[in-house]
Amino acid sequence: MTVYFIGAGPGDPELLTLKAARLIKACPVCLFAGSLVPEEVVSIAPEGALVMDTAPMHLDETHAEIVKAHEKGQDVARVHSGDPSLYGAIAEQIRRLKADGIDYEIIPGVPAYTAAAAALGQELTVPEVAQSIVLTRMSMKSTGMPAGETLDNFGRTGTTLAIHLGIRALREIERQLIPHYGADCPAAVIYRVGWPDQLIIRGTLSDIRAKARDAKITRTALILLGPALSDDHGFPDSALYDAAKPHVLRPKAAV
Repeated sequence: MTVYFIGAGPGDPELLTLKAARLIKACPVCLFAGSLVPEEVVSIAPEGALVMDTAPMHLDETHAEIVKAHEKGQDVARVHSGDPSLYGAIAEQIRRLKADGIDYEIIPGVPAYTAAAAALGQELTVPEVAQSIVLTRMSMKSTGMPAGETLDNFGRTGTTLAIHLGIRALREIERQLIPHYGADCPAAVIYRVGWPDQLIIRGTLSDIRAKARDAKITRTALILLGPALSDDHGFPDSALYDAAKPHVLRPKAAV
């Protein structure tokens, strides 16, 4: 018996990996986070499977269902949104599985920030503009952040930031990041990326808060910001495909 932590992607059922779909179709028990995973994703569970929405359940309750399945020798599809390794709350589940000697496997999924970049139609790592991405979140009412992981510290990098759980903290984001990025730094709020009601709001650090407020966005949104989101930074072409720069797979420079 194995528990499969499956990344379902950000919302679009077509972004399921082939492996994820195969396992959901095969497992007789399917536990999914219904507040973030569309029912279409788990509708492919086998006929007669136990399919449970864990949104109203607490950790001990979900683990109890896994233990029941383990006692019956049944594999479990534990379906999470996005990729389980990012804010998937799987570490505490794995700790309990290890304590009970239950095998598990993690199946990666499409994370929200990559789906958001696709929806925006742009790259997040632009030559000589931004070559790193900081994935972070605001603490708000959730678990606090480690001491060194502050917006001010991340802002000093000047690179692309992907901020989760921050839609209600846009005033604080603006306050801390404008000194590093400037008021005109491009910013975007992507609401429910990959869902039918997906909404993209573009702006700058100085006006994105007002735009999000006018759109009445209060939850389930990702914030992307940084100079890479600009259309007018005049970046150079990547050296990877530069005809004048040979490399191991293209040993001769073009004439």
